[in-house]
Amino acid sequence: MTSCTWAGFEAAEPDFARTARRRFEAYTHHVLATLRKDGSPRVTGLEVTFRSGELWLGMMPDSRKAHDLRRDPRFALHANPGSGTGMGGGDVRISGRAVEVTDPETVARLAAETGAPQPFHLFRAELTEVVRTCVEDDLLVIRSWRPGGPVRTVSRT
Repeated sequence: MTSCTWAGFEAAEPDFARTARRRFEAYTHHVLATLRKDGSPRVTGLEVTFRSGELWLGMMPDSRKAHDLRRDPRFALHANPGSGTGMGGGDVRISGRAVEVTDPETVARLAAETGAPQPFHLFRAELTEVVRTCVEDDLLVIRSWRPGGPVRTVSRT
């Protein structure tokens, strides 16, 4: 499956990338889904950051989610929907593969920029799909994008 960096997504679909990023930046905590050793899903909280054209996933040392991603890098990341049922900005989900970054300079730079306590596991997200679901004019509107293709829009009553 084709994947790309956050910068690649921004270059391909700047408006959609801006909308998705705003949704993630509206809240600190989001929901990450990984795969356990037995193949069942694990859903946990996570903070993310956008820096240097990348979507970064950081997690505590020896966390189960870090072990999951080391074993199977596939993930789904769901933006915090916020309080209530308003869903201001829509519902945004990103799927992809997490690439662990162990370069000490990169880890130290990200720690300094974000104030993250060390040590921590650092992963760079390689995107395979971005989806936004929202309500527009009483229609459910689903926009999705995959690397190498245009944004697809489906509307439902």
